[in-house]
Amino acid sequence: MSSTSARPVSSASEVTTGLALMFLSVMFSPLIDIFAKLAVVTIPSAEVTAGRFVVQALCMLPVVIWRRSFADFSWRQSLFHAIRGLIITVSMISFVTTLKYMAVADAIAIFFVEPIMVTILGGIFLKETIGWRRYTACGVGFFGAMLIIQPSFQEVGYIALLPVLSALCIAIFVLMTRVLSHREDPWAMQFQMGIWGLIFCAILLFIGNGSGSDLFDPVMPEGSAWFYVAGVGAMAAIAGIFGVYAFRAAPASTLAPLQYFEIVSATIFAWLVFGDFPNAVKWLGIAIIMASGLYILWRERRFASKPVSDTSEATLAP
Repeated sequence: MSSTSARPVSSASEVTTGLALMFLSVMFSPLIDIFAKLAVVTIPSAEVTAGRFVVQALCMLPVVIWRRSFADFSWRQSLFHAIRGLIITVSMISFVTTLKYMAVADAIAIFFVEPIMVTILGGIFLKETIGWRRYTACGVGFFGAMLIIQPSFQEVGYIALLPVLSALCIAIFVLMTRVLSHREDPWAMQFQMGIWGLIFCAILLFIGNGSGSDLFDPVMPEGSAWFYVAGVGAMAAIAGIFGVYAFRAAPASTLAPLQYFEIVSATIFAWLVFGDFPNAVKWLGIAIIMASGLYILWRERRFASKPVSDTSEATLAP
């Protein structure tokens, strides 16, 4: 949102509500990946991703109609929405493919280099002021990711790099969203993202039909596979709704640190469902990623609280 927004400062009760909703969001978010890991055993990654887009779009449609967000669609920005849809499709397919071969907690921990990538790319493309402290924290965070990637690379090969690709795509997606969100309704943007994502998935599945690829060759789901695919979309919609209302109730800077709890909840769910549990080296990598990410958030919050006129200190502070 723009810094000139007239949104009132959140009260203590609103902040508490926001924290509770964000906690629920990060509790439901790993269930997206749990269901995806169960689904991708028999269903290609692109089909699981398409299923997620279908269910999410169906969940979003009543809200878009009720809010009359169709009136806020900016068809002149269709190219940018199409690019966002393509980027999110690549990210999801990459991550779902990862889940077929890697433990959920490991994949999510590597993916959490995404805030670090947002920081770096924001400095490069949006000319956001990033100081040496945050760049150093980014480097430390990537070192933590390597502690997880290295043993995973020995186990599954180049698949271990797919969460990095997924994180890079999401980082680019976030930056595009920052630019577009200043002039478009967020619900309309989410709905258009789902529609474009579904279109790209349909194209990939059409091209991959009969190829035998476990990424793009569509199959007819059987038995519990329907439930797993529906679960991916339903959990994504629920987590997304909780997240939207959390950010409406409390400032983003207050809620952001809670998002790292997703690594913990993912580890718990993965252990309960699959029996996966990170070893000591991977836990060290997880701790480093979380610490560097939280430090970056703290520096950004501190920098944002400085007076704009204090340019001499603001340039050196981050």
